Amino acid sequence: MRTLLAVVFAVATLSVAFAADRIFTNPKPDAHLKKLFPQAAAFSPLQGTPLHFKAYAADPKANPNAPLLGYAFWTTDIVPNERGYHAAIHFLVGLDLKGVITGVVLDYDSEPYGYFSIQPPEFVAQFKGKSVRAPFRLGEDIDAVSRATITMSSAVRAIRDSSRTMARQFLDPAAVKP
Repeated sequence: MRTLLAVVFAVATLSVAFAADRIFTNPKPDAHLKKLFPQAAAFSPLQGTPLHFKAYAADPKANPNAPLLGYAFWTTDIVPNERGYHAAIHFLVGLDLKGVITGVVLDYDSEPYGYFSIQPPEFVAQFKGKSVRAPFRLGEDIDAVSRATITMSSAVRAIRDSSRTMARQFLDPAAVKP
């Protein structure tokens, strides 16, 4: 009996340690995914390395050859150590097969200056249509807001670095738009 309890305790401890490695994200991002890929008929579950969703033009359960439209991913899964002024900022990013961002959704932040820096819809809107090869320079190709430099710099780095990581992992470099 003691051996069984020891095994159960060890498995539970490992499970908690493994779960603690991942930053909690929205467990039901369906509306966000549809916003990133409005033409998608279906999405895969969150899976793979790095963790991501796949957006399909048709349901892959009904059509195994369903065309892939792109990928969606949480920045916190790709660059978990990127922190704003207060904590990690949770963005869900869509990326098409040419390395172009289809959109960005800010799902959660606890930034003290987020209400005027990263929360306005104009902030995330400026990433739509941007190639992963763009410079992503705050104050140059990304609009900056004064008094929120740490928050904005972190947000831009999280979106840039996670998008480039996904492109390197899943996209053909020759197909990525400059």
